[in-house]
Amino acid sequence: MNARINRKIRRGRGRFMGMDVLILHTEGRRSGLPRQTPLAWFADGEDTRLVVASGGGSMDPAWYVNLMAHPDKAAIEMPGQEAVPVTPHRLDDADREQAWQRITATQPRYAKYQAKSDRQYPVIRLTPR
Repeated sequence: MNARINRKIRRGRGRFMGMDVLILHTEGRRSGLPRQTPLAWFADGEDTRLVVASGGGSMDPAWYVNLMAHPDKAAIEMPGQEAVPVTPHRLDDADREQAWQRITATQPRYAKYQAKSDRQYPVIRLTPR
């Protein structure tokens, strides 16, 4: 399914299930292989994006673990554009709370997902390098 969504993003279609999507490029934590994951994103300024590591609720998703293991290898690909290197920053405390409020106001489904999990979903800011 990821490959199909990635093809659509590359053709310039940047919405899936009512959300804006991008392709996150990471390097596998153990394998060192390139990984490309379609993710919903939320605006955080002109060129900065927020992504949520929900991972189905119970555990951190593989893309998040890879991103945190190799933050210097991260890039994002917006619909119909080339990949741009980014610097990831996990938000904490008040920064996370403010971002979370904006995310859940835009997509209330995230608040529903979070309510079903014991773990707090990480929110990551992706800033162009």
